[in-house]
Amino acid sequence: MAESLKIVATCVVAAVLYGIIHDQFTARICLEYFTIFHPPIFHTQSPTLLGIGWGIVATWWVGAFFSVPLTFAARAGSRPALRASELRRPIVMLLAFMAGSALVFGIAGYVLARTGVISTDWLTFSSSRPKRYRFMADWWAHSASYASAFIGATVVCVLTYRRRLRMPIVEKNPSAIRSP
Repeated sequence: MAESLKIVATCVVAAVLYGIIHDQFTARICLEYFTIFHPPIFHTQSPTLLGIGWGIVATWWVGAFFSVPLTFAARAGSRPALRASELRRPIVMLLAFMAGSALVFGIAGYVLARTGVISTDWLTFSSSRPKRYRFMADWWAHSASYASAFIGATVVCVLTYRRRLRMPIVEKNPSAIRSP
């Protein structure tokens, strides 16, 4: 039970740290993404404080949600169980995949808006086209983070369970081991 709680805690802390770091960048790219596009939970114009606040609020639940199937994949059933420490590398790899996806899609959102492939006319918060392009960069980066988290988490769970299937089953009751 304690090891399962460690997996939950690892997933939540990893998600929150990712969210805070991610939002430190995106809050500086387009502050309006946080001050206009989100409900006014944090009454500040500070990109640092908005990044920390939204980094926590918008991601803790993703980590909690991910922790449930990962805990089952790592510990449920009769196969040898994995410890939370054995899941750190796959979780870090997932976060790297998410960050790469956010970067690529954030750039794509900006470029597509700037070249007119996607319209920003519906964004009425500013008449400044560059601000609207940066908004699209943030929107696409955030959308990519969530989408890649879902896809990547599914892959991590499957790979975690497959890893357990390859592990030899060790008999827990030493008296049950028969000598030849």
